[in-house]
Amino acid sequence: MSTCQINLKRKNWYDFLWIATTLYLTAGFFNILFAWAGLLCFFIPLFIAIAGGGKAYCNRYCGRGQLLALLGKKLSPKRNPPAFLHSPWFRYGFLIFFFAMFFQMLWNTYLVFSGAHSLRMVVKLLWTFKLPWQWAYHATGVSPWIAQFSFGFYSVMLTSTILGIITMLLFKPRSWCVYCPMGTMTQLICKIKK
Repeated sequence: MSTCQINLKRKNWYDFLWIATTLYLTAGFFNILFAWAGLLCFFIPLFIAIAGGGKAYCNRYCGRGQLLALLGKKLSPKRNPPAFLHSPWFRYGFLIFFFAMFFQMLWNTYLVFSGAHSLRMVVKLLWTFKLPWQWAYHATGVSPWIAQFSFGFYSVMLTSTILGIITMLLFKPRSWCVYCPMGTMTQLICKIKK
């Protein structure tokens, strides 16, 4: 091999899953029903961890982590995240908070399903700021509760991506992974299996 040749790392199919994350967030901007595809990001890591794959999803298949690493090459200061982000009390506390917000989203979906509330075409950023998102719902004949779940779930996915970007802009590119609720859950599954 000559010194002029560049040694390139061979890319695998899963090295391009950041594209799926980007497409998911973009598609949800135009049609909120694409939010249902995000359930794959919830069930696949849990299945892999339960099946004995440990944290393979986090380490290899997470499109959000790949996207943050890619953006972080240029935008991240590459500082170590503070110790409290690694601490169990923060990670488990954030997981509990995340579940509370997730169950609130499910509750709102149930209320629309039961007819107690009408469809709310808003996306909540950072679980607080309500953004009108009606352009992304095209009343395609689906039940309102299906659309309500979409708005809620897209809110969760967009919020966690924004938190990941903020953390990447402050620290190392994949600092979000330190306290990601899915990473914490897969780690718990690995501990339980041991």
